[in-house]
Amino acid sequence: MNLPLRHEVFDQVARDIAHFDKAPAAFFRAWKRGVEIAGAQWFGDGTEEGLRRAKTKWDLRPNLLLANDALGVLSSGQKMFLSAMVSFYNDREGGAMLKRCGFHGLADFQNLDLERRQVIADLLLNYVGW
Repeated sequence: MNLPLRHEVFDQVARDIAHFDKAPAAFFRAWKRGVEIAGAQWFGDGTEEGLRRAKTKWDLRPNLLLANDALGVLSSGQKMFLSAMVSFYNDREGGAMLKRCGFHGLADFQNLDLERRQVIADLLLNYVGW
């Protein structure tokens, strides 16, 4: 009697497993796009060459000191995007940066353009931890 439900649950579990098997590579692609948009100077070795050479997210981890300093010179949208990126790497530091930007919740991402929103969405969908 519960057979159809079991099939639905099995199918959903199989879809989840398939998604999360591919998630690390998808996260890295989205992360790299985000670094390109935010600026390579805040990530990895801080160079465009470092961005091109990067093979993993570890090669492009945020420079927390520079990223924090950047909040003093970037536009409000740039600050919010950079802070959101940092929050995937370090939730405490990124959260503090978002707070400094006046971020109150996900609806505040309405101020980002579509390209930046897409990066944040892709990172969120494929995040499996740093």
